[in-house]
Amino acid sequence: MTTRTLLLTTLAMLAFAGNSLLCRLALRDTEIDAASFTSLRLLAGALTLWLLLRLRTAHSINAGSWPAATALFVYAAAFSFAYLYLGAGAGALILFGAVQLSMLAWGLYRGERLGLKGYSGLLLAFVGLLVLLLPGASRPPTGAALLMLLAGVAWGGYSLLGRSVKDPLAATTGNFLRAVPMTLVLSALLFAQARWDVPGFIYALLSGALTSGVGYAIWYSALRGLQSFQAASVQLSVPILAALAGSLLLDEALSLRLLLSATAVLGGIALVLSVQQRRT
Repeated sequence: MTTRTLLLTTLAMLAFAGNSLLCRLALRDTEIDAASFTSLRLLAGALTLWLLLRLRTAHSINAGSWPAATALFVYAAAFSFAYLYLGAGAGALILFGAVQLSMLAWGLYRGERLGLKGYSGLLLAFVGLLVLLLPGASRPPTGAALLMLLAGVAWGGYSLLGRSVKDPLAATTGNFLRAVPMTLVLSALLFAQARWDVPGFIYALLSGALTSGVGYAIWYSALRGLQSFQAASVQLSVPILAALAGSLLLDEALSLRLLLSATAVLGGIALVLSVQQRRT
């Protein structure tokens, strides 16, 4: 991994963790609703990326694709509604656990084989998610957890679609612009529930312009220098970053259930990725 790729990857992981914090902060502590947050986030991201693209001598907003844009919208919408009820750490763990498991499932579908050690790791990761979702005082709400699982699958698809793009900034811009009509339809359907205030508006703009728009363009750039197992493994840092930041900045508790689940999920996926790395 080159120094440039390492720097881009680090910035992208910080942006991913920042998304969890900004979304949770906005939906917990301000008046903004989830649909409005999603729309403002995608609109701000699209505008920021379009402006960045305009600064280049050569640019095209025809890059990207409708499948990637759909995956982006599904991720963003499910992410927002899930964070109405999930803590930053638990939400990030479910999200990126689902991301990795969905990407691994795609690899298995394509014919990859993991061996005993790899399948043991996959089983451990599934058990870790089940530990988090089993009944108990600290279990996340089922509906919110399922929405975050959906967000994770959508983000996994978005990452897979981004590995082959030739122009990361143009592709990300095109995806965001295509996602804008989808999110406007969502806001129109839920217009009766719409509400917002200045802090919520600001958090949504920051999430869209910086940690989403610029962050995703950086991630698409980093993907070009990462092998598939590296792209999957580095994202394991995000739940840890989000949980620690949620505890320090949002005063969210680090429960024993969350810590045990995180250990199992991240450890299991790391085990699978270690098998893939040796084969590569």
